Parts: sequence; C-alpha cells; structure tokens
Amino acid sequence: MFYKALVALIFGLSSITVAAAAQTAPAPDTLKIVNGEVPKPLTDVPGNAVAGRAVFLDRKEGNCYACHTVTLLKDQPFPGEIGPKLDGVGNKYTVGQMRLILTNSKLMFPGTIMPAFYHLAGLKRVPAKLKGKTILTPQQVEDVIAFLQTLK
Repeated sequence: MFYKALVALIFGLSSITVAAAAQTAPAPDTLKIVNGEVPKPLTDVPGNAVAGRAVFLDRKEGNCYACHTVTLLKDQPFPGEIGPKLDGVGNKYTVGQMRLILTNSKLMFPGTIMPAFYHLAGLKRVPAKLKGKTILTPQQVEDVIAFLQTLK
C-alpha cells in the first residue's frame, strides 16, 4: 500500500512539473536570439535524452530519423539521407545553437527544408486542426537537444 501511494505521489509531482514547465515556456516566435543562439531553455525542466531519442525516432513527432542518420541508431530501420549525418553533433553545436536550429532552422540555415519545430509565423496551408500548434512542445525540443548532446 505504501508503495502504491509513493508511486502515485511521484507521478502526480512529475505531472505538476511538466505542467509548470509548459506554463513557463516562451511563446513560439518570441524567443530571444543572442549571437546565433537561443541561450535560454524553453522549459524549467531539463531535457531528458531518453525521451529525446524517442521523439527523434517517432514518425509522428520529431521524425528526425527520416532525414538524418546516426551511427548509434544503426539498428533502427529507414534512416534518412536528406539531412546531414548527426554523428558528433554534440561537439559541433552549442546547446543554444541546437535550440535555434530546432525551433527555427531557417534562421541558422536559410533555404533548408528542415521544418521549424517550435515556430508558427508565416506558415502556409496549415490544416485547421493544426493551426496554432507547433510540431514539438517546448519540453520535446529540450529533450531532443539532450539526446543530440549525447552524440559526441
């Protein structure tokens, strides 16, 4: 009985933490860019590399693996070859640069076909059910960054 209560308390607190993180996230398109970076995290909850890996691979969320290959993930089917290989990306870019790339890649790489994962301005042909929604949540952006930081 004690363990059930403890588990319920832990899950309850983690839900509160996630909800609090979502409430403090800056609105898309209002991120402060300093020297080619978004230096401030989008949430108060640190990114989780395990959750970020899941988002990176999930075909209905980040779907990053559809364009990028990562040697560490060679057991996963159907890697992409459109975007650059991400081996060593954790050494190539700072966390702030990664945050800029994920939130709006076109600010770092004009002409890229990579989507802006936390951006809303100027979008065209957005289905009604997706209007006003970003591809990833602020926490998912931070989680993907945490995963990418493991690729050194």
